[in-house]
Amino acid sequence: MKQIIEPKPTIEGAGVKLQRAFGFGKTKEFDPFLLLDDFRNDNPNDYAAGFPGTHTGASKTITYVLAGSVETATA
Repeated sequence: MKQIIEPKPTIEGAGVKLQRAFGFGKTKEFDPFLLLDDFRNDNPNDYAAGFPGTHTGASKTITYVLAGSVETATA
């Protein structure tokens, strides 16, 4: 079954503005994935604050970039 799911505007981390494609409502269909966020944005200030202190050992984050680059900070 194919279905179109509209993303929802969401704020995560230290105030990062993003679109959540899934990770709300019926998540069983996406198992084993917990959520999918879209950071597509022309304003870097909307996501510059980042995600401080959110990593847990129970899950892993996968980041892919379609165009541009990502800067990461080390602790």
